[in-house]
Amino acid sequence: MAPGHPSSTQAPLRRGIMFVISSPSGAGKSALSRLLLQDDPEIRLSVSVTTRPRRPSEVHGVHYHFIDVPTFHQMRERGDLLEWAEVHGNFYATPRQLVEQALGEGRDVLFDIDVQGTLQLYECMREDVVSVFILPPSIAELQSRLKRRAEDSDDVILRRLRTAETEIARWQDYDFVLVNDDLERCFHDLKQVLVAERLKRHRQPHLPALTEALLKDLRTVLS
Repeated sequence: MAPGHPSSTQAPLRRGIMFVISSPSGAGKSALSRLLLQDDPEIRLSVSVTTRPRRPSEVHGVHYHFIDVPTFHQMRERGDLLEWAEVHGNFYATPRQLVEQALGEGRDVLFDIDVQGTLQLYECMREDVVSVFILPPSIAELQSRLKRRAEDSDDVILRRLRTAETEIARWQDYDFVLVNDDLERCFHDLKQVLVAERLKRHRQPHLPALTEALLKDLRTVLS
């Protein structure tokens, strides 16, 4: 059985982490998220709901749960959303129940969300959140990546660049900041952040009992 994933009769070794990755559109958060999910079986993606139209490359239930605006408002009014934001005229949100269940089972949850969503997660569950902001190496490179994606019109690209100004200005709100000038190197650094956070003292509730047992045995040996 994988570490951190006890059986149903055992308490989890630790509470899960809400691992947030944010960036301006085109800076690489989606690519980094995909790599992390492929590389690390201990983390699962929080699949958001959105009212945005589905892109040709996207799969319902995998990339997003695509819903209409009335359904979104109903979920928000019932308190079913952990966070929500309006971006480029569309709503994005995180369903609450599955995330809270995963954390309680000691499973990490990956969030590919924007600045607005991150700040809302801080308000309700800051102790569980580890946030990473991804910066592009330059605005010229950011614009080039958006154009190479070939999924948005020129007007949409311009709107995303305008939004990037507001998002980049909030970089200091994040726990960690990485510059994605090389995807492989940036991914390596991202994994190091996750490993270090999993090993923090307060995320290992078994340590008090373990250290007490070690000290007890040591005193017996020394007596």
